Amino acid sequence: MTRIKFFVSTIFVSAAALSVAVFQLFPGMELREAQAAISFAVLGVLFQLVGYRKASKSAVGSIAFLPFLTAIVLSPNWAALVGVGSAMAISEVFARKSPIKIVFNVSQFVLSAAVCVLVYRYFGGSSVLNYTQSLIPAVAVTLPLFLIVNTIAAYGAVSLSTGTGFWGLIAAHNPTEILYDLLALPFVFVFAWFYTQFGPIGVAMLAIPLFGVRELYKTNAQLQRTNRELLDLMVAAIEARDPYTSGHSRRVAANTRIIAEMLGLGRKEIERIYVAALLHDVGKIHEVFGPILSKPGKLTADEFAIMKTHSGLGAELIQRLTDLQDCVLPVLHHHENWDGTGYPHGIAGERIPLWSRIIMFADTADAMLSDRPYRQALSPGQVRAEFMRLKGKQFDPYICEILLESPAFEQLFINAPPREAAVLSGSVTPPRPVSLAV
Repeated sequence: MTRIKFFVSTIFVSAAALSVAVFQLFPGMELREAQAAISFAVLGVLFQLVGYRKASKSAVGSIAFLPFLTAIVLSPNWAALVGVGSAMAISEVFARKSPIKIVFNVSQFVLSAAVCVLVYRYFGGSSVLNYTQSLIPAVAVTLPLFLIVNTIAAYGAVSLSTGTGFWGLIAAHNPTEILYDLLALPFVFVFAWFYTQFGPIGVAMLAIPLFGVRELYKTNAQLQRTNRELLDLMVAAIEARDPYTSGHSRRVAANTRIIAEMLGLGRKEIERIYVAALLHDVGKIHEVFGPILSKPGKLTADEFAIMKTHSGLGAELIQRLTDLQDCVLPVLHHHENWDGTGYPHGIAGERIPLWSRIIMFADTADAMLSDRPYRQALSPGQVRAEFMRLKGKQFDPYICEILLESPAFEQLFINAPPREAAVLSGSVTPPRPVSLAV
């Protein structure tokens, strides 16, 4: 809590210092510039108050940055800062945010606006009310800068408050949202032109098309949130069948991400392999697996043969979804062994998709770290020994070496399932070979 308070204080002081600098450097303004700043600040309040939920349930989005940026290019002085700050303060109070959130949100927007005004002026920018073509370079640099500063400040706060890595949050930022934000920036010129032609009445005229832009953002966020909730629902339905693997898919997905990071994969690829890992057992949702998954003892040969069909059934299910086409082969082949003894097709070596080989490590590690009725969970040392024993047989030897030599290897045990008395009546048998994990 001390760190987040220090961060908020830093943002507040920076915003105040740059605001003073703007006032000292550009103290004068025309009356119509002040009117423009006020008009678009009012529009900013409106769009802050009708914000929408993003794909993440805890995040709220708005398109208030568009009227705020319009205020800056129309009134590139302290009036724009006052307008942006006042609009944010009013909307935050109406939203009943906590004092520290109000201070932070107001400060980060004022800081973003102040940086933009200074950069805009540095590149020769003046009020768009006196438009000349020389303003284009200043506008082109300034508009994206507002989004950059605001995003860095916001994710810095999230990183400190949640303990999540800053760059991981940045990398995970939805690329569709970024694209929409960038595509929306030219509208700032349109809004500024409306104001030059119609004055404050033009701002009211802009409310309708701006609501259209907001609905586009809102619809996109709803689709993403629905997709994520459907994935969670599918995973929950699968795990409800097996009391011994509750949380298994989420743990495998989390460890798949860790392993992919060890291998140096790109952030976008890491997020996609995370989705594939989350769905690796989706085939088990079929009714045929219900009695087998609820069975407390070891599987018979026939039961194991049935279980081996789950990867193919899972691939068939997710193949129906356009957005998951890149996950089909990883799900299909996540039980293929490096030496060709796996299933369903018995392919070997690098013919096995890389994502499948990574998921195999995470899946097997979770199986080894889980208690079962027929054996106790393995210790970290035993897990390491099993990886070494099966290197080049079940596991890709190259990935295995990187994994075992990486300092991040211990992170796999952070996500280990809780140790429970999963043993039924009778003594616990020694661990079976992990290559039989289904």
